[in-house]
Amino acid sequence: MLKNSIDIEELIEEQVDTKKDNQNNLVLFNDNINSFDHVIFCLTMICDHNPVQAHQCALIAHNNGKCIIKTGNYLKLEKMMYDLIDSNLTVEIQ
Repeated sequence: MLKNSIDIEELIEEQVDTKKDNQNNLVLFNDNINSFDHVIFCLTMICDHNPVQAHQCALIAHNNGKCIIKTGNYLKLEKMMYDLIDSNLTVEIQ
């Protein structure tokens, strides 16, 4: 019985690790708080966007309610997500 519970725990850990290795999206959501300049600044500084790319993402989020701003593995995106949250942007990894 103990062996089965260990096997289940290992399977759960493998599923979590697999999810973190897959391609995920860092999504920026529109808000009525931050200015375009602040969003553009954050995207250039935190996500390494060029100014044109950052401006386009800000416009897409404004017009569509959200925009995928970065794609990659979960661990790569997680730091960016927390830095953007610390900058008062609304983001999540999907």
